[in-house]
Amino acid sequence: AVITGAASGFGRAFALHAARQRMHLVLADVDLNGLESTALACRELGVQVLVQPTDVASNASVAELARRAGETFPAVHLLFNNAGVGGGGLIWENTEADWQWVLGVNLMGIAHGIRHFVPRMLAQEAAGQPAHVVNTASIAGWLTPPLMGVYNVSKHAVVSLSE
Repeated sequence: AVITGAASGFGRAFALHAARQRMHLVLADVDLNGLESTALACRELGVQVLVQPTDVASNASVAELARRAGETFPAVHLLFNNAGVGGGGLIWENTEADWQWVLGVNLMGIAHGIRHFVPRMLAQEAAGQPAHVVNTASIAGWLTPPLMGVYNVSKHAVVSLSE
């Protein structure tokens, strides 16, 4: 399994669950300390772990993640596009940097993951190896809570992309 956002939250929890299921892991995040902590906990459960510092908003960084995953393991059976960030405030007060950061991580991170992993996963499935993609959205992908405009837009886009 390849898991982005593996340093904390859902990503860390899923990494530990996957390790208990005996899945070997590729863990990715920008939080290096959290990433190493998750990796250590997973290794203690007896699975092989590749730690790959990754900024999912960067196409090149996700391409490197896919390359390293392919070099280390014969197949990726699960891609968990989970990395995400929040953002809030009045929509007219959010800066261009706010938009770039939230959309870069929450939306483009998933787009980069799909572009770099899914072609390999489709070939793998054609050869009889199962492959699945899970994209983390949020209830904000279905509803529009106030004062969360940029985040809501990003998560609505994730739901649409996933569907």
